[in-house]
Amino acid sequence: MKKQDMDRDWITTARTLSEALPYLQRYDDAIVVIKFGGHAMGDDTAMDTFARDIVLMRQVGVNPVIVHGGGPMINDMLAKLDIKSDFVNGKRVTDEATMEVVEMVLSGRVNKRIVQAINAQGGRAVGLSGKDANLVMCDPADPQLGLVGVPSRIDPGILHTLFRDDAIPVIAPLGAGENGETFNINGDTMAGAIAAALKADRLLLLTDVDGVRDASGSVVTALSADQIRAMTADGTIAGGMIPKTETALAAIEGGVRAVVILDGRAPNATLLELFTEHGAGSMIRA
Repeated sequence: MKKQDMDRDWITTARTLSEALPYLQRYDDAIVVIKFGGHAMGDDTAMDTFARDIVLMRQVGVNPVIVHGGGPMINDMLAKLDIKSDFVNGKRVTDEATMEVVEMVLSGRVNKRIVQAINAQGGRAVGLSGKDANLVMCDPADPQLGLVGVPSRIDPGILHTLFRDDAIPVIAPLGAGENGETFNINGDTMAGAIAAALKADRLLLLTDVDGVRDASGSVVTALSADQIRAMTADGTIAGGMIPKTETALAAIEGGVRAVVILDGRAPNATLLELFTEHGAGSMIRA
């Protein structure tokens, strides 16, 4: 690379850092809950980039909380162990044998991989599930689905303890039942409930799409709760986007300032959203 080009790159970097200052100040000591899943979880380069971004967020004063999924990894392990699953209305029934695999994969393989990636970038990540310190208590979502739960009570005290210790919580979507059961929880639902309990400044839902699209197919960068409801009613929001927007609405009603649905495959997506004027994805506010 020519010296002139190198100088230009450094000047651009310096200008970007300078322009980020108001946003760095805006999010100082803010709580940002991030649902991590999809493509980035299975790609080593994307995982490293995500981990570096999280460490940078913590370094500049943000309190990030990571809630992760792991459906494809669970499916792979069930197949390897030849554990057959029943389905009700397209949803997997989680019996005790399946739950053992779910907990092993989520709290073990997936959770610790994310923790290791963040720590390798200089962070101080701590892996836990909703069962730890009674973080998330659950009710059954549907008796037909077995050990699938919905959060009924959240005690975020352990998370505030970790914030004070400059640690980054990485949470597997599992919860405890009132009778000692372990429940599997939808990752988006878990992230939304934790964000509401923390009264988070932002909930970032990282997906494999670049946001909510309108009837013409264009990504809508800013949406109100009423617009989301209208777009769902007329069919503009459909399919897999409906659970995402339902999570967003529930989080906002629970006290989260704003929810952003954005493409987790895009490099530095979380930094673009928080620290640039352009932002990323679709922001939903009350």
